[in-house]
Amino acid sequence: MLILDINTSPAFHLEDSTNWISLIVAVLIAAALDFPLYVIFRRTLPRTFILVTELALIACWLFGLTLGVIACAIGLVVGLISFFIANLNESRGLVANNMLGKAKSGLFKRKRNQAEVLFDRDAVYEEIRDAVITMSNQKVGAIITLEKKDSMSEFCHNGTMINAPVTSELLQTIFYKGTRLHDGAVIIRNDTILAAAVAYLPTTRPLTGKYGLRHRAAIGISEQVDAVTVVVSEETGRISIAYQGNLDTIAPNDFLPRLKEMMAMHSVLDESNL
Repeated sequence: MLILDINTSPAFHLEDSTNWISLIVAVLIAAALDFPLYVIFRRTLPRTFILVTELALIACWLFGLTLGVIACAIGLVVGLISFFIANLNESRGLVANNMLGKAKSGLFKRKRNQAEVLFDRDAVYEEIRDAVITMSNQKVGAIITLEKKDSMSEFCHNGTMINAPVTSELLQTIFYKGTRLHDGAVIIRNDTILAAAVAYLPTTRPLTGKYGLRHRAAIGISEQVDAVTVVVSEETGRISIAYQGNLDTIAPNDFLPRLKEMMAMHSVLDESNL
């Protein structure tokens, strides 16, 4: 079956309109499947695997390599299942609606905050800045997530509801080692601390360098929702910000402008849904 047969291979009979129609339909189906898969898997390896396997499958069909078609189809299915299992932080959105939020209508519409609340953003950012720099100087570990477009109410359920105004003193109190709320993340919506002691699933990605649980959790949540997460290292006092799967170390003097910049950025998930 793997021997090239000119008489039966569609590649050598493209003058037949049936072969052209079949090829166009196959490409359209592949493109339709690629769109949701490319939204789910935002890394280079799975995207490259999907594209290469699909091209190989179409090529095998064109040249009449039946066993090649079967092998590519099996490889594609097995590969996708493997990527789902290996990248639960990304694929769990299909099950728990955490990555894309609960859809209002349609597969890719995420749950948004219903109304824009008016508040002094700069004042809130300055309160967070004061708390983060103080905790950095004192080497108090902290993880603070600022909600953007995606609602994080679902994550609050595994923490302790606070519903208090954002102040530097309250944030420092929450992360003080003597309190029962210090071990976990704080979630902030607008000018309100929604919850504390919230547990995140850490990223499953292999990372270069030494990262603690807080940093891996910050990257993990940034892979799932459109939110900015600030981390203060308990060991070094280093300040980092996680956004869209990336973790950047920030100097104290640059923290406030960098935080504002990330809060104003458009999400990759927004761009993929345009």
